[in-house]
Amino acid sequence: MKKIVLSAVIGAMPFVANAQDKAPSVEEMWQLIQAQQAEISKLKQQLNTTSVKVESLDVKVEATAEAVDSGAAFADNSLAAWAQKTSLGGYAEHHFNHFEDGDDQIDAHRYVLYIAHQFSDDIRFFSEFELEHGVTGEGEPGEVELEQAYIQWDFHKNHSVQFGQFLIPVGIINETHEPDTFYGTERNRVESEVLPATWWETGIQLIGEVAPGLTYNAAIHSGLEVPVDGGSAFRIRSGRQKSAEANAEDLAFTGRLKYTGVPGLEVATSFQYQQEITQGAAADDAGAFLTTAHVAYQSEGFGFRALWAGWDIDGDDFEDADADSLEGWYIEPSYKINSKLGFFVRYSEWDRGNRTDRDFEAYDYGLNYWLYPTVVLKADYTDSVGEGDEADAFNLGVGWSF
Repeated sequence: MKKIVLSAVIGAMPFVANAQDKAPSVEEMWQLIQAQQAEISKLKQQLNTTSVKVESLDVKVEATAEAVDSGAAFADNSLAAWAQKTSLGGYAEHHFNHFEDGDDQIDAHRYVLYIAHQFSDDIRFFSEFELEHGVTGEGEPGEVELEQAYIQWDFHKNHSVQFGQFLIPVGIINETHEPDTFYGTERNRVESEVLPATWWETGIQLIGEVAPGLTYNAAIHSGLEVPVDGGSAFRIRSGRQKSAEANAEDLAFTGRLKYTGVPGLEVATSFQYQQEITQGAAADDAGAFLTTAHVAYQSEGFGFRALWAGWDIDGDDFEDADADSLEGWYIEPSYKINSKLGFFVRYSEWDRGNRTDRDFEAYDYGLNYWLYPTVVLKADYTDSVGEGDEADAFNLGVGWSF
């Protein structure tokens, strides 16, 4: 009200100033009052409109803030739920090899990334991507490989089925080969050549426990395609197709029984049959049967591993090449002085057939030093015996998993 009176006074000041010259008539004063009243009404209307707009803006700002908070909370909850159900991991190893009869070599041997996701309580996804030897491309030594990618469905208590690409259940290191889990810079040659690790296929696999500590695997999957000519002829390791547009004319069947009912003990045997191990490249059917058996034991500081594996292959091509059977075995005692330092010795024999120039022997001995339970430094020496392409070598390595 004070502002209205003041406005009226200010509006009347020009007339007051001229009062000495000429005093306004009653009619002029009434016109002046009406004009001032109209101006006051206009100002009141503008003020009311501004107040309404401000109140409306406050409501909109508050609603927007609530929506933003709600959306952010929803996004945070979704992201948290995804992260809680998704696992990341991997492993890597770098090697230095000093060969007595060859050039020294440094190799970024492997770098593997592991991703898993849990869709529900009984459906999960597992995968591994691997980069070997640091660089890929034409003329480069490395490869990028999909090592695992499968869905696992726990369809019954203690029983599951896997669909997709998985590691074949044979030997000791084929399924568990992180560098901190075994002795020696390089993986042992028996499991690398005869089995041959790392070995994966695509198919369907049943896994389960039939009694406390007694488990089974039963799988049907893509098979090997072992060449019958060229420099890699009859070499089992060269038959891995790695699920890369793999020839599937002849599938393979693998089964395993494993017992871990005694603390620290693992005993297992595996069998595989493939009716045609060359996928039709041989002159006649080259049926192949693989048998493996191993024992692994760890009690306080003492450790022991032993494995035998053998192939029996039919067909004239393999018989004529004296490659119709091949086998290998090794024993490996070890001892950990404490949680960080351990020593091992390994004796191995293996072949790629029955030819005398395909028989190999080697002694490996050295130590592992664990900087952390999953970070290890390695130093060992390989002493090759007899004929073969294995060179004596001093090896250094570093490996880790997470």
